[in-house]
Amino acid sequence: MAAVKEHLVSCPRCGKGSPWTTENAYRPFCSERCKLIDLGQWASESYRIPLPETQQQPPDNNDET
Repeated sequence: MAAVKEHLVSCPRCGKGSPWTTENAYRPFCSERCKLIDLGQWASESYRIPLPETQQQPPDNNDET
């Protein structure tokens, strides 16, 4: 029986090779540390998904004077 070749992916945080298997609970990250750092970046709004220009928020026009 042929051995299954382990597929490695680059950790999105540090770039280290990480196995893409069900045994790797942190995939696609290499470790819990990298996973938590990335989560913290999303929570602090360091990462943002931009809106298309047609969905940009209009400026506040407070003409209630």
